[in-house]
Amino acid sequence: MRKQTVISLLCAGVLTAGAVTGLMGFADNDTALAGSAGTEKVQLLATSDVDSDSDSDSSDTAEATGTITGVSDVAAAAMPSVVSITNKSVQEVQNLYSIYGYGAPTYEQESTSCGSGIIIGKNDSELLICTNNHVVENSTELSVGFADESVCEAVVKGTDASNDLAVVAVKLDDISSDTMDAIKVAEIGDSDKLVVGQQVVAIGNALGYGQSVTTGIVSALNRTIDIDGYQADLIQTDAAINPGNSGGALLDMQGRVIGINSAKAAANGVEGMGYAIPISNAKSILEDLMNKKTRTDKVDEADSAYVGIAGQGVSGEMSSLYGIPEGIYLTEVQDGSPAADAGLQKGDIITKFDGSSVTSRQDLKTQLAYYAAGEEVPVTIQRQNGSEYEEQKVTITLGKLSDYQDSQQETN
Repeated sequence: MRKQTVISLLCAGVLTAGAVTGLMGFADNDTALAGSAGTEKVQLLATSDVDSDSDSDSSDTAEATGTITGVSDVAAAAMPSVVSITNKSVQEVQNLYSIYGYGAPTYEQESTSCGSGIIIGKNDSELLICTNNHVVENSTELSVGFADESVCEAVVKGTDASNDLAVVAVKLDDISSDTMDAIKVAEIGDSDKLVVGQQVVAIGNALGYGQSVTTGIVSALNRTIDIDGYQADLIQTDAAINPGNSGGALLDMQGRVIGINSAKAAANGVEGMGYAIPISNAKSILEDLMNKKTRTDKVDEADSAYVGIAGQGVSGEMSSLYGIPEGIYLTEVQDGSPAADAGLQKGDIITKFDGSSVTSRQDLKTQLAYYAAGEEVPVTIQRQNGSEYEEQKVTITLGKLSDYQDSQQETN
């Protein structure tokens, strides 16, 4: 029987009053913040955008196995691109001191956790940062700490829970000119070119104390790991990765991001087994999330929208247990509803709403609060075809909630 290793996500726990939320790194003052401006689609800054010789044989060899600079040089170049993320959230906790134990009442408890992020772009009004979904999930308040130790409020722009990825945004107006001079957009490498034994560097907000740097090698590639009910093919490294490193950068020796640190093996007798999401796998997902509209204001009650479905959330654990996609399993699609007009059917599973993952009815309800009736929203579903599920994309024109409520009252 194969021994099972516990894989632990790396969000650091509750911060004490003395924990440092800013970053204690350093940055060159002459580093310019790159990225797209105007209304053009935002893209990750790829290696080819910064290295004109990247197509040469000698450069390919250096990218795969060479050590162009030392660890200290990589750290100095990359630290301006790495941030800390502090997440205040409300968790539902079961009262363990009830008399009978079963059916114990629950209560809400505010908690604070910390993780890391990587600056990957900007648009007209926002600085865009990638991280892990588990770093920002259930957030009621987010803040980002930059390399000069300044801290700004942030919002979640989009998430992809099935791939444990998220993009958060900070308003450019909230960032001082000094901070803008101290930070930069990360350069993106090519994780498909990694080889086992290649040296790598990890940077992140370990334990919530600020930036720290560790180094090691690529221990293995394409490791299929079960994490919280979903499977991921990850880079394995022996560079020390600890709670708070989630969302931070795994870098090659040219200072380019080749992975997003996300998990470690946590079991007795296990050391030096950390995992990162390959950047080549994450790139297209992140670009989709980067180009979503940021929604921070809930719509007026008069403009509230509805979809017209009933469903059951499929968590990661349920997905693994029953072999169905994670999302919202539709138990009913109301006749004449926006969902029915878009072609949704009973048995479909909604996996994404406007590019962001949904795994429960509450997820969908929370997102709908920011969308007005009449808006057209892309929705990703999984539809069963024999023994398999196939992904399909539809567009739902949201209905007006008040009209639906009035029709229900007339019916009753």
